[in-house]
Amino acid sequence: MRDSNDAIAWPFYVGSALALIVLVVPVLIVILTGLNAGDYMTFPPQGLSLRWIKSFLTSPTFVPAYLFSFGLAAATMAIATVIGTMAAIWIQRRGGRLAKILRGLFILPLVLPGVVIGLALYVFLISTGLPLARTFYGLLVGHVIVTTPLVIATVTAALVDFDRSLEDAARSLGATAWQAFFRITLPLISGGIGAGALFAFIVSFGQFEVSLFLSTPDLQPLPIAIYTSLRYRFEPTAAAAGIFAIALVVTSTVISARLVNFRRLFGGR
Repeated sequence: MRDSNDAIAWPFYVGSALALIVLVVPVLIVILTGLNAGDYMTFPPQGLSLRWIKSFLTSPTFVPAYLFSFGLAAATMAIATVIGTMAAIWIQRRGGRLAKILRGLFILPLVLPGVVIGLALYVFLISTGLPLARTFYGLLVGHVIVTTPLVIATVTAALVDFDRSLEDAARSLGATAWQAFFRITLPLISGGIGAGALFAFIVSFGQFEVSLFLSTPDLQPLPIAIYTSLRYRFEPTAAAAGIFAIALVVTSTVISARLVNFRRLFGGR
């Protein structure tokens, strides 16, 4: 029986190993390229050096772009978390046909190509004359549109197992609707909110397609700065910038994992 189970399981092990390789190998290539001692981006690296790390830390292009991306991602995370949480709660409680339609509309940015969203938003801002095209606020709107569905998805998942009778019990004991929400509902779905906020930050920080249409030479997120640099120079400084981006994503994931019970959120105990 055990041999039969092993025979069935090994294709899944192989598939998992291949998926892990596909995810990890590009990250390792970026890290090793950023530590390359040579003058150009080559792999395998021509020795290891911190030369391009130092170049990144003193770069008048990449450091401002990194800080700009961090601030943009933080603002996006805050706005998307509030909007996404409110939308998910309303949809879950509203129910019915309208809720299903709205849920589909809110999830639409997840399935549409980022290029389509970026182009559509750029054309909309230009054609309507709104003073948001090629501005920080235009970028912020685009990033919020892309990331809000992630928050809606995670909060909706957290609301599936939420027992509304707990709110009713709190109301029967004299709590107002807002008190019941902040003291009962919010703590119980905090895992979904935290996970959605994390995803919103990470996706916004690495967002390329929407930023490509809405950024300017003076307002360049890090992915656009890396892309622009690689168009004219093939220096490993761009890979070094990628190392710092990876470090930020990993750090935020580790911190959030300590604050958010992901196992509970995704069905574990």
